[in-house]
Amino acid sequence: MELSQRARLRAGDQGALAELFDEHAQAVYGYALRTLGDWAAAEDAVSLTFLEAWRLRGSLHRDGDSVRPWLFGLATNVLRNTARTARRHRAAMSRLPEREPVPDFADALVTRLDDDARLAAVRRALARLRRGDREVFRLCVWVGLDYASAAEALGVPLGTVRSRLSRARTRLRALTDEELTLDQKSALDREPGSGPGQVRHGGVGAARSTQGDIR
Repeated sequence: MELSQRARLRAGDQGALAELFDEHAQAVYGYALRTLGDWAAAEDAVSLTFLEAWRLRGSLHRDGDSVRPWLFGLATNVLRNTARTARRHRAAMSRLPEREPVPDFADALVTRLDDDARLAAVRRALARLRRGDREVFRLCVWVGLDYASAAEALGVPLGTVRSRLSRARTRLRALTDEELTLDQKSALDREPGSGPGQVRHGGVGAARSTQGDIR
């Protein structure tokens, strides 16, 4: 009788780990990228997640179907630690003298900058949620886990996942709109004032709704 992927992984079969990587690495990467907002950091998080999967393979329950909830539970822990390290790094960097920003007005970057700005606004809004609400939202909405799988990944009751997700969605819509409004106001405040012989140009790109991003 052929052993399941779960059983093979528990037994230390490296082929099972390779299969797990092929099946889920892209989804883990997307989860990490949306959470961290940094391509390189997301790639590191993927590597750490699968290293943890190998190191902690004995913690995988013998019984069950998909190992996806277990894997994303590990990814969530990796991202918690990564975010904690990033906060320490930002705190250290904030103590260094500031450098003057160098703006880039290349037309080819407008779309990319707009997308990055909206993602940054969503991430800032998420950071204002309670950690439990934030993690449930990421797993259910960004990763696509169902309630039961998210509950398994986080080790919480099913009802807790439902209530946290409902609360997160409600708060996130309002907070994201607030962040985008603040971004727009900040951009306008940075524009040079009108003077003799000068014409002030309006800012390009009004804040757009992010409901498509967070539903």
